Amino acid sequence: MNKLFPIFVKLDQIETLLVGGGKVALEKFQALITNEERLNLTVVAREIVPEFELLLANYPHIRLHIRSFETADIENKQLVIAATNNIDLNDELRALTSLHNILFNAADKPDLCDFYLGSIVTKGNLKVAISTNGKSPTIAKRVKELFNDLLPDEIDETLSLMSEYREQLKGDFEFKVKKLNEHTKNILRHER
Repeated sequence: MNKLFPIFVKLDQIETLLVGGGKVALEKFQALITNEERLNLTVVAREIVPEFELLLANYPHIRLHIRSFETADIENKQLVIAATNNIDLNDELRALTSLHNILFNAADKPDLCDFYLGSIVTKGNLKVAISTNGKSPTIAKRVKELFNDLLPDEIDETLSLMSEYREQLKGDFEFKVKKLNEHTKNILRHER
């Protein structure tokens, strides 16, 4: 049973560290930057693949250090993502982040993780996160494709209209929820 609690993090308001410079690190970077171009990110890697370095050149606000990880790199960080194939380094990062109450993710090492980077479907202001509890990123990818196909592009227009309607409602929280529920109860029903 999946007991993960989904949250949506404001990556421009926290400090994130990405350790690694290979293809997996590039994939993690792309997941982060796709969701927030203004993210506060530091990348530390002994080596970096050329395509990752070229991509980083487009984001001058992101700090890149081509060197080995140093303990001081985790200072003032709230999230740390390890994208290395170095078991000892991953274990060191896990221990340090635990000691300093920093959320940690290690690529392809679910047992070391505090959180997972799920598949994400974005349609304007609607964002749906998909998790398989670390069991199968491939299935999460297929579910993402399904949602991308099922959700209409016009959903963002509907969200804007609902926001305007919500702002016009007068009354307490319970009244507003009741009215919004009445207004949206048939939104996903298909005519037969």
